Amino acid sequence: MSEDFRRDRVGSALAGTNPTVLRRLDAGFAVIGDVQHLPGYCVLITDDPDADQLIDLPTERQEAFLSDMALLGRAVAAVCARRDPAFRRINLEIQGNTDAFLHAHVTPRYQWEPDDLVRWPAALHHWEQRVDLARHGLGPSHEELRADLVAEIDREVAMRASG
Repeated sequence: MSEDFRRDRVGSALAGTNPTVLRRLDAGFAVIGDVQHLPGYCVLITDDPDADQLIDLPTERQEAFLSDMALLGRAVAAVCARRDPAFRRINLEIQGNTDAFLHAHVTPRYQWEPDDLVRWPAALHHWEQRVDLARHGLGPSHEELRADLVAEIDREVAMRASG
């Protein structure tokens, strides 16, 4: 996977060159995380390159972004629950303290996570340097997960469209 898309995740998604994009949604792009330390980790990224935070968008677009975040959360939860009986819940977070573009983390949480991490934000896995990029980096071993996520997101989108 080329590193180029990481320099401009929003621009590369808009250009169709971001390899992590799973599907275009109403107010952004559902992407699979390039590090899968928690299987199924996804991010919703804005489709507005000028939006740094949710309040930078007009109210209608804010609501669409939050609706997309919930949709992605439901899809990730469904996939992760089917794939791992130790799935516990989904965490949804909009922080933006590191990357200067609007994005929402959609993080599955599991019963098998270490006790000292399970009650804290998932980013603690990174802060504590417990992520093995060789093992957790997005690659060919994640193709089945990716396909499951796309199918479930498509199902959620179809359900939303049918009202």
